[in-house]
Amino acid sequence: MAHRPSARIGYAAILLAAFLFGTNATASKSLLLSGIEATRLAELRTTGAFLIFAVILAITRPSSFRVRKAEWPAIIAFGLIGVTLTQLLYFFGISRLPISIALLLEFTAPIMVALYWKFWLHKVIGRGVWLGLVLALTGLAIVAQVWQGFHLDIVGVICGFGAAAALAVYYLSGTKAVRPPFNRDSVSLTMWGFAVSAAFWAIVQPWWTFPWHELLHPATDGGLTARGVPLWVLVIWMVVAGTAIAFWLEVTALKNISATQVSTMGMLEPIFASAIAWVLLGESLAPIQIAGGLIVLGGVYLAERSR
Repeated sequence: MAHRPSARIGYAAILLAAFLFGTNATASKSLLLSGIEATRLAELRTTGAFLIFAVILAITRPSSFRVRKAEWPAIIAFGLIGVTLTQLLYFFGISRLPISIALLLEFTAPIMVALYWKFWLHKVIGRGVWLGLVLALTGLAIVAQVWQGFHLDIVGVICGFGAAAALAVYYLSGTKAVRPPFNRDSVSLTMWGFAVSAAFWAIVQPWWTFPWHELLHPATDGGLTARGVPLWVLVIWMVVAGTAIAFWLEVTALKNISATQVSTMGMLEPIFASAIAWVLLGESLAPIQIAGGLIVLGGVYLAERSR
């Protein structure tokens, strides 16, 4: 059955967003392998994205800069935990684990949201959530090949699950901000989330202490830099394509198709990221681990649909 033009735009937007997010993983890991610290990488990504969104909204929708007092708690939680902590733990995770495994851990966030609804908000959730949880945990066990002993970096695994928990806060606080009584649009919410994160990093790591020389003279040649790609090119790609454009496409998709459809199509991100990392970084998984990864995504999909 043919989709309406808006539906086709929505699906195309989220498909391209998933691809750009996937390429961003390889660009980010290359920067980390070249000696850029995860905290500095998070600072670059969130501040750069904030500036891009701020300029666009200042030109097209200046009213987006007005924030009511009652909105600040949700926006601050969205920015500090949902944006800052998710980015930071994600970078720590991919620095210690294969990109595909780190993303699979992070993508368990929807299950955490469903469990939060059940045990904290005492809402009724579908039985499929429990089956999805079992499938996700089984798939992760297969990816980790636990029958051979636990060989994954434990700190990396903790960071991956931590990124998932922070991403769950991103979903929950973001949902609160865009619904009544606040009704903030997704683009301005994204801008404010990055603004809060940029302000946090500017205080914790002032820009005058940023090691700019490392972007021209990396400590080591790792990832794509070993193939001659300059670090500054990877930074521009990470900020512009892998963050600003990707988030804008995601918002565009949400305007044309449902949130469930967006989240379902968004699960292509770890598949794209795994394929790109395999081609460009030589990261590969055993066939049984690939099967386990698909089981994880199936469990997350089932839980999301049931929720």
